[in-house]
Amino acid sequence: MTNQRIAIIGAGLMGHGIAQAFAAAGHRVDIQEPDAGRRAAIADHVRGNLRILGADVAIADLIRPWERLEDAVAAADIVIEAVPEDLALKQRIMAAVEAAAPAHALLASNTSVIPITRIMEPLVDKTRAMGTHWWNPPYLIPLVEVIQTADTGDAAVAAMIGLLTSIGKMPVHVRKDVPGFIGNRLQHALWREAIALVQNGVCDAETVDTVVKASFGRRMAVLGPLENADLVGTDLTLAVHEHVLPDLDRTPGPLPLLRDLVAAGRLGMKSGAGFRTWADGQREEVAAALAIHLQRLDGAEPS
Repeated sequence: MTNQRIAIIGAGLMGHGIAQAFAAAGHRVDIQEPDAGRRAAIADHVRGNLRILGADVAIADLIRPWERLEDAVAAADIVIEAVPEDLALKQRIMAAVEAAAPAHALLASNTSVIPITRIMEPLVDKTRAMGTHWWNPPYLIPLVEVIQTADTGDAAVAAMIGLLTSIGKMPVHVRKDVPGFIGNRLQHALWREAIALVQNGVCDAETVDTVVKASFGRRMAVLGPLENADLVGTDLTLAVHEHVLPDLDRTPGPLPLLRDLVAAGRLGMKSGAGFRTWADGQREEVAAALAIHLQRLDGAEPS
């Protein structure tokens, strides 16, 4: 899986991070971004990430930016779409990619939640199309969910898993194309209950975060939920579920508290307030602390 030409569509947070992950493994990466300012900033963003990691900033030189999609994918072996979560936009992008990329190229979407089958509807050849859901920051989080649709060929999935493994990632095979795949279904089930606890006055948002970080969150890196269920016993797990599951939130859509925050412009760290209030510079502090923590989990000494 060496000397693969990788094309990334979209140079946002995920796009340039995915490009960095491939470049760090020695692959040449073409990245398409129509916005001139964002396109010009790609190299600086990647070099900044590499400096934090104590890595060679020359890795950024393997990433070549393009304005036109056709130029970025013309010689690609792998194309990964990483544009905003808009179904119609992703469908247009994938149709354009199929028309411009080589016939052998594997085509993937980095959507977090949208079913891959829907995104790939416009394609003529769906056998080489799949999802590759990376996690932020993509150059530090090892997991990539490889989502197979009813149309994706087994050989295409195997090739993508092989490539991702070769660059040090931990790909998992998602065999059924469901919204949110595996990770985000689990994560947002937790988030819904967290929001419900605050909405119902059980505690404040800071307490929710403290409970998670100071209890089961500490062991989750080495003990998954079903491992934990087996550790304590399925009989105890059943007993707990008999008592707690009937009382968990079952709201079928987003909770009113979340809708109210967005309507009020409380968009989180980027606006200074969301569930919690954030001072200037705290977003950068949180991001830096996360990077250091992830490096330690990976066995590297943070620089």
